[in-house]
Amino acid sequence: MTMTMAENLVIVESPTKARKIQGFLGKEYVVKSSEGHIRDLSKKDLGIDTDNGFNPDYIIPADKKKLVKELKSAASAAKTIWLASDEDREGEAIAWHLQQVLELNRENTKRIAFHEITPAAIHEAIKNPRDIDDNLVMAQQARRVLDRLVGFELSPILWKKVKPNLSAGRVQSVAVRLIVDREREINAFNSQDYYKVEGIFSPEGSGSTLKAVLDKRFNTAKEAEDFLEKCKSASFSISNIEKKAASRTPAAPFTTSVLQQEAARKLGFSVTQTMQLAQRLYEAGLITYMRTDSVNLSSLAINTAKAYVNENFGAEYSKVRQYRTKSKGAQEAHEAIRPTYIQNVTIEGTSTEKKLYSLIWKRTIASQMADAKLERTVVTISGTGLSETFSLEAEQILFDGFLKVYLESSDDEEAENDTLAIIPNVSNGQNLNCKEISALQKFTVKPARYSEASLVKKLEELGIGRPSTYAPTVNTILKRGYVVKGDRKGEEKKLSVITLKDGQIKKTEKKETLGTEKGKLFPENIGIVVNDYLASNFQEILDYGFTAKVEEDFDKIAAGKLIWNNMIGKFYAPFHKKVEQTLEEKEYTHAERLIGVDPVSGKPLTARIGRFGPLVQKGAADDPEKQFASMKKGQLIESITLEEALRLFDLPRTVGKYNDQVITAAIGRFGPYIKVGSKFISLGKSLDPYTITEEQAVSLIQEDAQREEHKLIADFPESKIQVLNGRYGAYIKQGKKNYKIPRSKKAEQLTEKDCLEIIASSK
Repeated sequence: MTMTMAENLVIVESPTKARKIQGFLGKEYVVKSSEGHIRDLSKKDLGIDTDNGFNPDYIIPADKKKLVKELKSAASAAKTIWLASDEDREGEAIAWHLQQVLELNRENTKRIAFHEITPAAIHEAIKNPRDIDDNLVMAQQARRVLDRLVGFELSPILWKKVKPNLSAGRVQSVAVRLIVDREREINAFNSQDYYKVEGIFSPEGSGSTLKAVLDKRFNTAKEAEDFLEKCKSASFSISNIEKKAASRTPAAPFTTSVLQQEAARKLGFSVTQTMQLAQRLYEAGLITYMRTDSVNLSSLAINTAKAYVNENFGAEYSKVRQYRTKSKGAQEAHEAIRPTYIQNVTIEGTSTEKKLYSLIWKRTIASQMADAKLERTVVTISGTGLSETFSLEAEQILFDGFLKVYLESSDDEEAENDTLAIIPNVSNGQNLNCKEISALQKFTVKPARYSEASLVKKLEELGIGRPSTYAPTVNTILKRGYVVKGDRKGEEKKLSVITLKDGQIKKTEKKETLGTEKGKLFPENIGIVVNDYLASNFQEILDYGFTAKVEEDFDKIAAGKLIWNNMIGKFYAPFHKKVEQTLEEKEYTHAERLIGVDPVSGKPLTARIGRFGPLVQKGAADDPEKQFASMKKGQLIESITLEEALRLFDLPRTVGKYNDQVITAAIGRFGPYIKVGSKFISLGKSLDPYTITEEQAVSLIQEDAQREEHKLIADFPESKIQVLNGRYGAYIKQGKKNYKIPRSKKAEQLTEKDCLEIIASSK
């Protein structure tokens, strides 16, 4: 039958996806985008009728009304409407909302779903349409309603009891709790020193060496020195050589959370960045759907991977594997994240897109490859008169198997990461010359702070959240300012080294920086205060078991085993009662801590949350001469010391003079700065307001003046346009709006017409 353009309307949620699918379907179909959800809960009251089965009050946002009108018009002109949003609960809900708002008839409305954007997948989906899955829709609705109830009812309590403009959320608050609890573990951790002993030995008649580690750690320097004394008269030999066959098995293909973890470890990507890149790869038809908790691969993918491995590496490298998902609620019908076309080793795209694609490709191919065959050798070295032994370990790869393509990373920060030795040809009983034995002072390692990826891993282990919620959760707690992502410089320590060499014991020191951290999540004061308040008053919300059970209930709703509003009702009745009681209580949390007493003035020092953030107050509340000092980044109300608090009052400090004007250094709302006259200049990350010298300050002032002098590149008053030099390069400014200059244009050569064209083409 010949079809006109209007006979088939396909609606997807993304404009990029729409363009891609339009190219596959041709003129018989019109593909349009809903640009995500077309309606949401009303913000009037709760947006939920709590007296009538938690009936949601959905509204079409103002910015979507024009789009809805266009979609309605297109739908009324089409004979068949295909709802082709993503195949997860969120996508199912988008399809359902479209059906409701556009008033589509079930007779001519078809729901299609696919987990990759390829011609074959799209045409297969069209051949096998289905109805909207109401259970999936209700599971998404239950999540949305529950999160609205928790957020909208808890937030006003926080505004009243803690501080205005705060928020709480069912999953975000649990994530903050994990980070706060870990910080307290770290603060309570008492690092102990010990001595690790290493020996360097040489087989007699050989120029090679063996570096081995003693099987015992010593608690004190004396114990280590006493051991070295015994080694002076000892003769060393190889007492045992043990060889064992071993193998390594490839990791399963990527789920969402594992992709986020590996992309963080191998590529340094944030969780949000990984998901944005994966979304682009998916919509470009390069990978399968990126929100999944399944490790399953389709038979087509497995067969294609097998053919690729056989052709490029040889049949001995091929091993067909089908992984099974262990996580609760996982959907085996879905696939793991994999390339849509295995034969495409590389892709066109940005450098970051290429890196993420390569990671997905390698992981997928490796999962269908043979185990690596290894030989593990352990050599034990004994000394006469010694009960302790030295040992070294090595692995020899006999057959690389999947290691030819990919090796999974680890974020186990407690591992010492000693490289495995290369063992020369030695024999059992062979005598060894002792070249050197050293005892190096070390310290037990505190628990590691969470990175974005390891936080996601922990949430998944606890059964909290699902593939679609990990990145938004991390993003929310960072955006709210409850948690900050950052680096911390390690502490430089002098470590004792005791060495036995040429029959002599020598003691020396070496400097080492310990505890350096990069890209870790640190709780902010306000995050700790909110966490503690919720833990005291709403324990259930922060309970890991409760939050995980809620996820299981959502899964039951999706499977049609639980009615959504019954589940919400059981939670809401006691929760709402507690909310009302808490609002009536007159108790407030001031998040204050008495640090101590100023030894000079005798005034109390208190750490607390102020209007513009955490501060230390010197003097009682009714002291007319009380003073305030902002706390530094990274300082916490619960752990700041008296010495650190007193030092805050060293600011503002006079640094020197410039052109007869006094230079002062201080910390303000936006960080550390110097002030000269009425001019404020940020110190950035490299300079400290407590230590900045007059010379450094003058240099900063002069640099700032030079920047100001060269700031204006061009000025077009009639259009209110200026071309300016900024901190990150040149840009165009018109009124209060800034615009990027394309790389193809040179700022110095821009005309007024050029600027207007750039502004017109900018979003």
